[in-house]
Amino acid sequence: MSRRRLRPDELALWEEVARKATPLAPERKPEPGTLIDTAPRKPKPVTPRPAPIEPFSVGESANVQPRGHDVLPGIAERIGNAPVKMDKKAHARLKRGKLMPEAKLDLHGMTLDQAHPALNNFIQRSHAAGLRLVLVVTGKGKHRDSGGPIPVRHGVLRHNVPQWLRMMPLAPLVLQISEAHLKHGGGGAYYVYLRRQR
Repeated sequence: MSRRRLRPDELALWEEVARKATPLAPERKPEPGTLIDTAPRKPKPVTPRPAPIEPFSVGESANVQPRGHDVLPGIAERIGNAPVKMDKKAHARLKRGKLMPEAKLDLHGMTLDQAHPALNNFIQRSHAAGLRLVLVVTGKGKHRDSGGPIPVRHGVLRHNVPQWLRMMPLAPLVLQISEAHLKHGGGGAYYVYLRRQR
């Protein structure tokens, strides 16, 4: 930024002020016609010293709980935490295995392409027949670790069946999905409670 030249009236005023002032450093006199910066200077910011590093030894425990790598909770936990839409007493009996399923579909050994249409047909036929509680057996799935960097859930059908039941065309027919009691297959099967026919 270039400094502008003082006008004659400004220069006269400055020389009058400079003549009446007592210099702080008499050995250093400003040149006539220049302005001295009298604005107070800001002190330099003081940078805080970093905290000292605690001494440690190699192999010492950090006492930090490792974070889980699973983005979603398990399928059993997700289904268990879903709101109860059916009668509460009937749901309690269902969880204890006291209600008997009226029909059963076993998807063991099927691929996704085979299982999805089979599930659609079974649920639609069961609803049309006026059934309320059916059992869908998926199996728990085999644990196949491919050793890749991305973890793969085992039990493909076990994870896909609840999603299929919440999608069209089955969503309007299904009232409640619940993991089966141990005597009906446990974690490898689902109770599907159907809505009443209208």
